[in-house]
Amino acid sequence: MSRTPLLLLLMAAGLSAQPKRILMITDGEGIAGICRQEQVEPENPELRQMLAAEANAAAEGFFQGGADEVVIWDGHDGSRTLSATNIHDRARLLMGAVSHTGTLERGYSAIAFVGQHAMANVRKAIMGHSFSSLGIQNMKTNGTPVGEIGIWAGLAGERGIPAIFLSGDQAAVDEMKVIVPNAEYVAVKEGLARYTCLTVSSRRAQEMIREGARKSMAKLGQVKPHIVPGPVTIEVEYTTRNSLTADHGTREGTEVVDDRTIRYKGATLAEAWKRYRGR
Repeated sequence: MSRTPLLLLLMAAGLSAQPKRILMITDGEGIAGICRQEQVEPENPELRQMLAAEANAAAEGFFQGGADEVVIWDGHDGSRTLSATNIHDRARLLMGAVSHTGTLERGYSAIAFVGQHAMANVRKAIMGHSFSSLGIQNMKTNGTPVGEIGIWAGLAGERGIPAIFLSGDQAAVDEMKVIVPNAEYVAVKEGLARYTCLTVSSRRAQEMIREGARKSMAKLGQVKPHIVPGPVTIEVEYTTRNSLTADHGTREGTEVVDDRTIRYKGATLAEAWKRYRGR
């Protein structure tokens, strides 16, 4: 055998030998059966039960598909919804405030979204918002509207980490398909209005999510990381009651647009995001 094919075989063997580690980002608004504002309070026992069930179904699917490790990030409303008492036995739970990196520096093989909602200002999106439903009216990267899906997929992408799976409402699925067309998707409900939906049962959602997560593992190496081309601006328009303070725009890499809007600039998405998070 010549040296070139042998080298390729050795490289492939090395890649296959690397542990397959999945970071699962969870949220509440995209869970099956969750369609009203009062349902997404972290203390709501129904939300806690159904979010844990969907997260565990996804974890089981990832493990069935060959994952060596699954980290479940409790990403809903201050990380107060999931508990170590009821997560998948083989998974680990990420709780509490995280830095602007979201622990992506730990070298995951892929990220996944469970219970995900769409960005702000999307028609027929169940409780769609961009990071803060009360504080932020709109968010853009390089002039294009963005939400949690685009930001986390982009931050992961800069580190070479693809987003391979998303479950949530149909609007969230449609949003991520624009930037990652060949990931695995599960729509557990269809929004008819902000607080009106057609939803599958919780049990059916778990079945769909488990199978979708399992299938997504076969796409490692096929789904390309989502890259936001630099330089990057993150523009945040706050709500009327959240006008900018006097010191906004005085830090390096920031620009005030109007009374409620500010831009954060960076050579990369991560740099701009760090400036926003350090505001």
